[in-house]
Amino acid sequence: MPPIMATENSTNTSRAEEFKVQANEAFKAHKYSQAIDLYTQAIELTNDNAVYWANRAFAHTKLEEYGSAIQDATSAIEIDPKYSKGYYRRGAAYLAMGKFKEALKDFQQVKKLCPNDPDATKKLKECEKAVMKLKFEEAISVPESERCSVADSIDYHTIEVDSQYSGARIEGDVVTLDFVKKMLDDFKNQKFLHKRYACQIVLQIRDLLRELPSLVDIHVPDGKHFTVCGDVHGQFYDLINIFELNGLPSEDNPYLFNGDFVDRGSFSLEVILTLFAFKCMCPSAIYLSRGNHESKSMNKIYGFEGEVRSKLNDTFVELFAEVFCCLPLAHVINNKVFVVHGGLFSVDGVKLSDIRAIDRFCEPPEEGLMCELLWSDPQPQLGRGPSKRGVGLSFGGDVTKRFLQDNNLDLVVRSHEVKDEGYEIEHDGKLITVFSAPNYCDQMGNKGAFIRFEAPDLKPNIATFSAVPHPDVKPMAYANNFLRMFS
Repeated sequence: MPPIMATENSTNTSRAEEFKVQANEAFKAHKYSQAIDLYTQAIELTNDNAVYWANRAFAHTKLEEYGSAIQDATSAIEIDPKYSKGYYRRGAAYLAMGKFKEALKDFQQVKKLCPNDPDATKKLKECEKAVMKLKFEEAISVPESERCSVADSIDYHTIEVDSQYSGARIEGDVVTLDFVKKMLDDFKNQKFLHKRYACQIVLQIRDLLRELPSLVDIHVPDGKHFTVCGDVHGQFYDLINIFELNGLPSEDNPYLFNGDFVDRGSFSLEVILTLFAFKCMCPSAIYLSRGNHESKSMNKIYGFEGEVRSKLNDTFVELFAEVFCCLPLAHVINNKVFVVHGGLFSVDGVKLSDIRAIDRFCEPPEEGLMCELLWSDPQPQLGRGPSKRGVGLSFGGDVTKRFLQDNNLDLVVRSHEVKDEGYEIEHDGKLITVFSAPNYCDQMGNKGAFIRFEAPDLKPNIATFSAVPHPDVKPMAYANNFLRMFS
C-alpha cells in the first residue's frame, strides 16, 4: 500500500473511532437518533468494522426500528461471521418483531460462538421456551372462521359483586360521569375496577364500535374545537395529565385518541378502561382509532396480555382482542384532516372509499392497505422506501401531496413515532406526527403533545407537556420475560 494511502486509512480509522466514542456517549444519554447519526459517520469512514454496524443496530432497536436493526446486524455478520454480537443484535430485533423462530437461529449461533457464556445460555433457553410455546399455541389454535366469540358467551349481569367491594360501581346499564370520575380516582390510587364493571364497559364498547365504519367522518361545528392525541402506551398518569390540561372528554370537548393505547407502559388496563368508559358515557365525546399495538401479536410481547392476566383473567385477554378488531382504522375531520395511526400506502390512487371498504374485523395482516395504515412512517426523501420497522413502508412528501390532492384533503395527522418535542411537522407542513406519551418508557426524555383544531379553519394548535410522576411500577413490568432481557 502506498504511504499516502496508508496514512489516509489510518486517519479515517482514528476519526471513525472518535465518532464511535461520541456515539456511545449519546447512546448512554438515551439520544438514540444522535447515536445513529454518529455511528453512520464512523461507518462512512470505515465500513468494514463489524462493531460499528452492531452498535448502530442496537440504537435502531431502541427506536423500535427493527427492520433497520436487522439490516445493520446482518452487515456486521457479513463482515465478521464470528462476531457474536452481530447475531445477538439481530436475534433481539427479530424477537421484538415476534419472529421467534428467526431469533432462535441467531441465539443458537451466539451459544455456538460463546459456549461458556452464561448470559448466552440463559437467553437461548428463554428463546427455546418461547418457540415451544408458539408451536403449542399454533397446534391447538382454532381457525378464525370456526372461532366462537368470547363476548357472545358472557353475561356481565351474572358476575357477582362482593359486598366488601368499595370501588366504582355502575348503577344499572348506563355509564355515568360520576362513575367515570370515581373509577379514575380509584385508578390513581392503584385500586382495580371490579371484573363485573370492567366486563360491562368492554361489552358495551364492542357494541358501539361494531356499528362504526372503518373510516369515521367527524363533524366539528363552526366555533367548536376538537383535540387529537397520539400514542399513550399505558402511561395512565400522563393521560390524566392531558385531561387536567385540556379538560375531560365531553360533547363540547371531544377527543380522538389515535391508537397505541396499550403496551410498554404498565398501566395499560387503566388507560383502555378509561378511554372505553368515556366512549360508553358519551360516544361523541371520544373517538378511538386502532394502532399497530391493538393486536394479539404485540400484546403478547409488549405487556398488555400479561397485565390483563394479572389484573383480571384469561377471558379478558380474548375479550380485548375481539374488541380491538372492532376499532376503526382512520378518521376524517370536516372533510379536511385525515387522521390515522401509521401512514400512507405503497400505491398511489387510494381513495377514502377504499379505506371505508376495508374489512377490519381481524388481526392486522402483514401487507395491504390495513397493514400500511397501522405501520407506515414518513421519510424526508421523495418517493417510497423500505420500512425501518420491517413492516409497512416509508413514504415521502410527494406521496402525501398526491394522497391529499386525490381526496380533496388538507392535512395528514398520524402518530406511531416518538418525537423529542412530542410532535413533528413534515412534508411541507402537510403531515404532522403527534405522540402523547412523554418520557416514553421512562427513558426517552421526550415531551408529549396533543393538537387542538378550531372549526371552521381547523388550524392545528399544538400543545406540549412533560411527564408526571407515577407509582414505582416499571414499564414492561408485565411483558414477555425474554423481551425484558433486552429492554
